[in-house]
Amino acid sequence: MIEIIPNWHPILVHFTIGLLAISTALYAAGYALKKENLLIAARWNLWLGALITIGTVVAGLYAYNTVAHDGMSHQAMTDHRNWALPTAAVYLLLAGWALAKQRGAKAVSLVFLIAMLLASPLLALTGYKGAEVVYRHGTGVMRMPEIHGDGGHGSHSHGGNEHHEMQMPNHGENTAKPNQETKTDQGHDDHDHSTHNH
Repeated sequence: MIEIIPNWHPILVHFTIGLLAISTALYAAGYALKKENLLIAARWNLWLGALITIGTVVAGLYAYNTVAHDGMSHQAMTDHRNWALPTAAVYLLLAGWALAKQRGAKAVSLVFLIAMLLASPLLALTGYKGAEVVYRHGTGVMRMPEIHGDGGHGSHSHGGNEHHEMQMPNHGENTAKPNQETKTDQGHDDHDHSTHNH
């Protein structure tokens, strides 16, 4: 099997968000325009998104229990998990609703459409909190860059024939460096859990 770092969750979650978001947009368009083909596409996006969401949740829980992290990133992961589980449950219920009531239907009820629209902020917020786990806390990242200057394209080498001259920081200039503390072997048992809740 292809090794995915830290696991398959970062891949699957993009399909979950994309398919479920597109499904909502298609339902809204199909309802407004009264186009059956849009509603058919909406249902399939919802069903596929819900199916992939099961894998996304399983992979996410595996990452939660195995990825290297510290106390702050643990709190961020727990917050993400606590939003992700009910959000996944909502979409699985919506997919079941559509499977039971909409197969072969040429229209969608306003109540169902409102439910899909109300679920969208949950999906967006869960995705945002997941992004914070990676981009704010560096969880699951095996290498953090050593940043010089402003961190822009002109502040480092791009290899080969350079189009930008590398700008080295002046003497005495502060150089932004990431935390050099190695997080590779830090699992759930390597930090204090008494200061945060699961």
